Amino acid sequence: MKTPYRQIRAAYDEEAVTVYQAYDPAIAGPAVAAGRFVPPFKRERMTWIKPSFLWMMYRCGWAAKPGQTRVLAIDISRPGFEWALGHACLSHSDGADRDAWAERLRRSPVRIQWDPERDPHHNALPYRSIQIGLSGEAVGRYMDEWIVDIADVTGRVRDIHAAVREGRDMTELLPVERPYPLPAPLAHAIGATPDAAA
Repeated sequence: MKTPYRQIRAAYDEEAVTVYQAYDPAIAGPAVAAGRFVPPFKRERMTWIKPSFLWMMYRCGWAAKPGQTRVLAIDISRPGFEWALGHACLSHSDGADRDAWAERLRRSPVRIQWDPERDPHHNALPYRSIQIGLSGEAVGRYMDEWIVDIADVTGRVRDIHAAVREGRDMTELLPVERPYPLPAPLAHAIGATPDAAA
């Protein structure tokens, strides 16, 4: 079955959704120890969460890029995840009325970007993966309310990358990501492909 052009795919259960971020050890270490983000993490800055493991690997270069050498898997509550989507604005006008879009962008604490999904070799795929940028109120909610668990998965990242480099099958090592069941109005608000709503 063909993957919809814009669809949220994630590892999730009835309570939480897994998203990924990559940081320097100075931020990642204290976050894992505390089970939440603590200083030197700055809540004043926008922070991007990514449900796609392979897109995160593209972004951080398999945990090799400076400042992104520790990969964290963060479980956040599904109500929190859906609050973020419901209070989001696309980073680009996407054909909407530009004035209305600009006003919504100014007011929204969450940005949505749809970027080409990647395969394990970082090649672009013909469908998109969502990136969710949190700022202001959304960062506060993320830090203080939504996080269920934080795990350092850098070792797993390195094992999978070694399998990719050596040409071994790493399918069973990858997180299992399934289409996330979005209510139709929420799917419409974030610009998801209509048949990706449920």
